[in-house]
Amino acid sequence: MIEVSCAIIRDEELRVLVVQRGENTDHPFKWEFPGGKVDSDESPEDSVIREVLEELEMEIVLVGSLPAVEHDYGRKQIRLIPFVCDTLNNNPVLNEHNAFFWSDPSELLSVGFCEADIKVAGTYLERYHSLDGRVNLPAVTDFNPPDSNDDVISDDELKSMIDRMGGSSEAEWVASSVVSNPLLLRKLLEFTEGDDSRLVFRSSWVLVKACERNPDIFLPYLKVIVNNLFTTKNGSAERSFLKIVQLTGTSSLSEEMLGQLVDHCFCLLRSPSSAIAVKVYSIDVLYEISKRYAGLTNELAGIAGMLPDDVPAGVKAKCRELIRKLNKPVKEG
Repeated sequence: MIEVSCAIIRDEELRVLVVQRGENTDHPFKWEFPGGKVDSDESPEDSVIREVLEELEMEIVLVGSLPAVEHDYGRKQIRLIPFVCDTLNNNPVLNEHNAFFWSDPSELLSVGFCEADIKVAGTYLERYHSLDGRVNLPAVTDFNPPDSNDDVISDDELKSMIDRMGGSSEAEWVASSVVSNPLLLRKLLEFTEGDDSRLVFRSSWVLVKACERNPDIFLPYLKVIVNNLFTTKNGSAERSFLKIVQLTGTSSLSEEMLGQLVDHCFCLLRSPSSAIAVKVYSIDVLYEISKRYAGLTNELAGIAGMLPDDVPAGVKAKCRELIRKLNKPVKEG
């Protein structure tokens, strides 16, 4: 029996990623949850993270598991081990598959899945969704966040709230509390510096949503956020820090820090391991800085025009948009 891991990957709207197998595979043109064979020297958890990164260039965070499914395909028997995962990246790169789409959970059972994946989809719906399409998620509304800095909240209470978030609507609810209480903002920033990948992922997700509501509250922390961007090893936090810098702007940063930020963004652009979203946000940040420093314009246009052929289409499109902006004449003030 072959052990295979698979990922039920959910985006911010709780849609589920499904991918189509290639023509020269065991089940040509069938749809499946991404994953692959578990190597002898790795756990199923490590396997699914590795497979998704190799196949789709996506970073995921494991948030749960489902019972393994055994199925006999005739030529082979597999034991499929499913994991429920979250991601902030909804633009997978298809290194092995023909196509992908994000499915509403209510439509999963109509997808032309491989037989084992059909069973996984059914179990996922039973565990996480009711029959009328409503999401079965642990409520966070029993948590009462403090309204001001004078109210005290323990780290454990906040971590529990973050852990119980089930989707975008609940993240928005927590973000609204962050906007009204800087104490929560500071604590979430501290959480993004830790080693718990799930906590880092979810904390940075809430911070972005809070910044989208009110970028000004992040200005006192922008230097900290940029320093965290330089040092983080977590791809989700890296993406979120860049997004926050993009939203807040860089006018409050010193010239020295701006120079470091420029160098870092160029490194991210050149790096083959950087996620698509990270490259796109790096381009946006560099473009904003180039408005203040004309000498940066040529360098930025140069790297945008010399990206290798294997760079994802989304990044190329962003670069083309950038070059158009850089080529526009500057209006006299």
